[in-house]
Amino acid sequence: MDPVAFELRGLSIRWYGIFVTTGILMGLFYVLWQGKKWSYDSEDIIDFLLFGLPITLIGTRLYYVVFNWRYYSNDLRRIIDITSGGLAIHGAIITGILYTFVFVRRRDFDFLEFADLLTPAFLLGLAVGRWGNFANQEAHGGEVSQEFMEIFPGFIREGMYIEGSYYHPAFFYEFIWNTFVFILLVIYTRSRFYSRGKVLALGLGLYSLGRFFIEDIRVDSLYLAGIQIARPVSGAILALCLVFFIRDRKGDTDEK
Repeated sequence: MDPVAFELRGLSIRWYGIFVTTGILMGLFYVLWQGKKWSYDSEDIIDFLLFGLPITLIGTRLYYVVFNWRYYSNDLRRIIDITSGGLAIHGAIITGILYTFVFVRRRDFDFLEFADLLTPAFLLGLAVGRWGNFANQEAHGGEVSQEFMEIFPGFIREGMYIEGSYYHPAFFYEFIWNTFVFILLVIYTRSRFYSRGKVLALGLGLYSLGRFFIEDIRVDSLYLAGIQIARPVSGAILALCLVFFIRDRKGDTDEK
């Protein structure tokens, strides 16, 4: 698959950028839709995105660069070249949470409720954005047989046929998982069982659970001391989410 979708006045428009942008817009539409039901002004949401998007993008890129410093230190100009990928989702999570905390304090919003509003949009945008990894033939797993790939649609088989071998479409596994979690969060958000902060914890927890196992088959992971860094980070996030649920449940029991 050609990673370049088309040329516009000599500028190469890549599928990666198209999918990432589409994911951001779809996430924005969700936040505007649900935010209206929770009485959030659309201007506040647009402000959040306009300031938050570049900040989160920088954090996402820096996280990736830090764990690939040997590669980028040889040519610092590569740091600003994101057209071929090189964005780490855990960097987005960390930066996004910090930015959201600052934003809600300035707007006098409730952090947990606003984070509940954003979390499904994050999973939706991430699910769509994974197709950008497919276009770049990245975020895939190890080598598999042709027989194994027969269970996937033809265009995925073709895209995962790289230099004479087939590879696990790990991006597709994460697309399916994140889409499932997004749908689950939307249903829960609009149910009578909704509780403040639970969407954030459920979303990040389930994402981390899926990422923990999917990361094990990837061949382009970020490493630290020989360990796929996404696995312990995912495990830590999952543990924090479980602690939140346990403490929240204990608090409900104490109130009763």
